[in-house]
Amino acid sequence: MNTTPAAEAVERARQGDQAGLAELYATFGRRVLGLCRHLLGSPEAAEDARSEVFLRLPRALAQYDPSRPFDHWLLSVTSHHCLDVLRRRRLESRLFTGEMEDTDSAAAGSEPGPSPLAALLTDEGRARVRDALMRLPERYRVSLSLRYYGELGYDEIASQLGLTRNHVAILIFRGKQALRGLLADLDERTVR
Repeated sequence: MNTTPAAEAVERARQGDQAGLAELYATFGRRVLGLCRHLLGSPEAAEDARSEVFLRLPRALAQYDPSRPFDHWLLSVTSHHCLDVLRRRRLESRLFTGEMEDTDSAAAGSEPGPSPLAALLTDEGRARVRDALMRLPERYRVSLSLRYYGELGYDEIASQLGLTRNHVAILIFRGKQALRGLLADLDERTVR
C-alpha cells in the first residue's frame, strides 16, 4: 500500500478510526456526490446515496484490496450502490403501476465517433452537457456516467451492470448519439 495521506486515512478507517473516515469523506465526498448525481439524476437522491455509501464504508473497507487505487474502488462501490437504488426504483415503479418492463436488447456494431463529452467538457459546456445527460433514458445515462464521470472501463461497467462488454459498447455509442442529438436540439433552440 502506498503511503499517501489518503492511504493512511484508509488504513485508519479500516481499523475503525472515525477521524480516518471523516478524512476520507472530506477527500472523496465531492467525487462520490458527483457520480451519484449523474447516475441518479437528482440532487436529493445523490445526497442520500452519498450518505449511504459513507455510512456503509467501514464494513465495505474489509473488502478493499490495497493494491487497487482507493478512489477507483470507492467509485466502484458508489456506482454499485446507485445501480441498486435504480433497480429498486424500477421495481417499485412496476409494483405501483402494475406494468412489466421490457428488457432492451441491443444489436449491431458500433462506429467510432467523436465524444460529445470530451468535446464539450469545458467550463461553459458542463452545465449544458449535464442537463442533456439528465434527459437521456436511464440505460444511456448510467452507461455514460459510469464511463466519463466514474472513469470506469468497459469491462468494469459490464461487470457492474451484468452485461457483456459489447452491450456496454453499444449503449455508450447510442448514448453518445442521443446526447449529440439533444445538444444539437438545445443549440437550435438557443439560436432562435
